[in-house]
Amino acid sequence: MGNMPLFPDALVNAILGYGVVFIGLILLMAVVIIMGKAMVAKKSAGAAAPAATPAAPAAAKDGPAAPGSAGQIALHSVSDKDAAMLMAIVADKLGKPLNELRFKSIKEVK
Repeated sequence: MGNMPLFPDALVNAILGYGVVFIGLILLMAVVIIMGKAMVAKKSAGAAAPAATPAAPAAAKDGPAAPGSAGQIALHSVSDKDAAMLMAIVADKLGKPLNELRFKSIKEVK
């Protein structure tokens, strides 16, 4: 009887080991979910504030902005035609629609 199987001890160790691993995974999942929600809230709060600020002066000067526009752009010694071509080239190279980009100013570097 001295060689009694240690099956009950191994079973307890296995259950405790699996429990620790699953509790760790659950805690890690909770941290990831909380961080994801915090980043989404930070991104939406950061995007909402600047978008409202520049649109107000543009609307006060020239009336309401056209749909899809991002407000005013400052052109420094650049013609409207050259600025339009430059913006189209940048949008094409980035692979993004022009209405998703915002140009604050365009200046010719000499």
